[in-house]
Amino acid sequence: MTLSEVFLWPGTKVCERLGIDPEGDAGLIRWMINTLVYLVLSLVVVWAIVA
Repeated sequence: MTLSEVFLWPGTKVCERLGIDPEGDAGLIRWMINTLVYLVLSLVVVWAIVA
C-alpha cells in the first residue's frame, strides 16, 4: 500500500460502500469525503492544542 492510498483510504472505503467507482468520474466524491475527514481531524488537533 502506497502513501497516497493511505491518505485516500477514507474516501475510497465510502465510495466502495456506496457502490461508486472511486477511480472513475466519481473521484470528486472521494476527494470531498477525504477533505471533510481531514478537515475534522485537523480542527480537532488545533482545538486540542489551543484549549
